[in-house]
Amino acid sequence: MQEYKPFKEGKVREVYDNGDSLIMVATDRISAFDHILKNKITKKGAILTQMSKFWFDFTKDIVPNHMLSVDVKDMPEFFRSERFDGNSMMCKKLEMLPIECIVRGYITGSGWASYQENGTVCGIKLPEGLVESDKLPEPIYTPSTKAEIGLHDENISFEQSVEVLEKIYPGKGADYAAQLRDKTIALYKKCAEYALSKGIIIADTKFEFGLDENGNVVLGDEMLTPDSSRFWPLEGYEAGKSQPSFDKQFVRDWVKANPDNELLLPEEVVIKTVDKYKEAFELLTGTKFES
Repeated sequence: MQEYKPFKEGKVREVYDNGDSLIMVATDRISAFDHILKNKITKKGAILTQMSKFWFDFTKDIVPNHMLSVDVKDMPEFFRSERFDGNSMMCKKLEMLPIECIVRGYITGSGWASYQENGTVCGIKLPEGLVESDKLPEPIYTPSTKAEIGLHDENISFEQSVEVLEKIYPGKGADYAAQLRDKTIALYKKCAEYALSKGIIIADTKFEFGLDENGNVVLGDEMLTPDSSRFWPLEGYEAGKSQPSFDKQFVRDWVKANPDNELLLPEEVVIKTVDKYKEAFELLTGTKFES
């Protein structure tokens, strides 16, 4: 049996080269504030992979995506083991574009901090009188550049995203930048409306896109998972304060409150986090998560 080694390892994911495709594995590692914690969050990788699959299927009418299969039977023998079952996705190879496509439908986090300071989020002027966690009149697109592991992404304006892409693809920067913006907002609107009907508010999220062999823009990476998005429960939502969430907020809160944590979480935080991820998956997909 051929052995495979990841050629790219992120904080929580591993990517393997499979000739004309890639195999992306979502591990059970979890990070907070750019540090990988020592705990594993059981089945987190599988929940995230299956959630991405759900959204890729749901949005393929808006934009094509890179997913080929999440069934290990379609993958080389090396991946047909429990370690990879459920948390692996075979994907088309894309030339990834160096822009993180962030869309915000509600004002929270760093956006709320910026708005309090000067009434803008990432340079976009917003109406006066918004309160924390308010729904924005229209979703806003706030791209950023992708940073290497350990460094922070940098927010850029739409015009700067045109410049970044124009440098790499002369004559096509404006077209690609407009496609990224328009597809990001269309994806968000469709998915946020659907999620709301299932009791989940998608406050903000990020997408990544690449080009296929014909230069078409294709959705890549992961999609609308609690790792790449802020999910809030609709029940109990009230603007004017921060909201409880379905993502790794438990982890972040605990790490913040315990600065001498040595990157090790107590078991109850791990269990709560797994339960939240599962709950989000089951509400959104309408199916039980089979571990």
